Amino acid sequence: MDEALSHIRQMISAVQPLTTQEWVDFSGIWRPFSAKRKELLTRQGETEKYLYLVLEGVQRVVYYDEQGREATVVFTYPPSFGGVLDAFLTQQPSRYFYETLTPSAFLRTSSDEIQQLMDSSANFERLIRKGVTDALSGVLERIVELQCFSSEEKFRQLLKRSPHILQLVPHKYLANYLGIDPTNFSKLINSVRI
Repeated sequence: MDEALSHIRQMISAVQPLTTQEWVDFSGIWRPFSAKRKELLTRQGETEKYLYLVLEGVQRVVYYDEQGREATVVFTYPPSFGGVLDAFLTQQPSRYFYETLTPSAFLRTSSDEIQQLMDSSANFERLIRKGVTDALSGVLERIVELQCFSSEEKFRQLLKRSPHILQLVPHKYLANYLGIDPTNFSKLINSVRI
C-alpha cells in the first residue's frame, strides 16, 4: 500500500501540490479493496459510494439501454482513478455500471471523506476541480471522435492515446468502446500499420 500511495503522491503533485499535513490527511483515507473478474462494483440506479485508485486489473464504465444494448464509456486500469465519477461527485443515482473485466485490486475512499477534505482545504478543492476539468476535456475529445472520425481514425486515436490497450482489454470491449462492429475491429487490427 505504501508503494501505491507513493505513486499517487507523484501523480497528485503534478496536478496540485499538497502540504505535508494535507498529504497525511489525504493518504489516511484510502483502504485496500479487491474484486473478482466480472464483478459489478456499482450498479445503474445506485449512488456511487467510492472513488477507486486502480492498482491492478482492468475495469469499465458501461451503459445499458432499454433494449439491452451496451455502450462502454471508459476503461480504467493502473494507474488511474475509477468509479462512476459523476454519480460519486453529485451523490445522485448512477446511470452506469462499473464492472471489473479482470481480477482487480484498488485503494478506495468514500464520498464523505473526499468531501471533508475538500471542505478543509482549498488545495483539495483545486485538485478535484483540476481532475474534473481534465476528465471533461477528455469527454469532449471523445464526443468529437465518435461523431466525426472514421472507424480507422477512431482506432488510430485510441492507440495513440493508449498504445498498450490492445494487450489489456478484450477486443470485443474495445470494439464496443469505439462503436465499431467486432468483425470490422478485427480487420482494423490486421490492416492498420501502427
